[in-house]
Amino acid sequence: MDALEPDQVALLRSILERRRAELAGAAARESAGAGGLPVQEVETSPADKATVRLLNDLALEAAGQAAAQLATVKHALAKFEDGSYGLCEDCGNDIGFSRLQARPEARLCIACQTRVEKRKASA
Repeated sequence: MDALEPDQVALLRSILERRRAELAGAAARESAGAGGLPVQEVETSPADKATVRLLNDLALEAAGQAAAQLATVKHALAKFEDGSYGLCEDCGNDIGFSRLQARPEARLCIACQTRVEKRKASA
């Protein structure tokens, strides 16, 4: 498989930088919210308190997923600096441009990703 062309690298890098800015902006907005929790508990019925707790748990889970996505995007951007972007972290082969267009933060080529998913499914 051929290495990425310079214009392809530039496109993928700009996509990742845009995604990093979006995720960082969302994290900043969430942390500037009401003490980190979107819904404040007030003296209400037990059912209302349960709803508030559920909403806060869901918001915290979403924030955790966003933080994980941000870390993945930052990892991909760091690979541009060391020259390893576009290479599979498992086998070292090139990751195809079409895969990187779909998932610019991809760490594995299709063959290695398929192998990982099969192992997870059989475990």
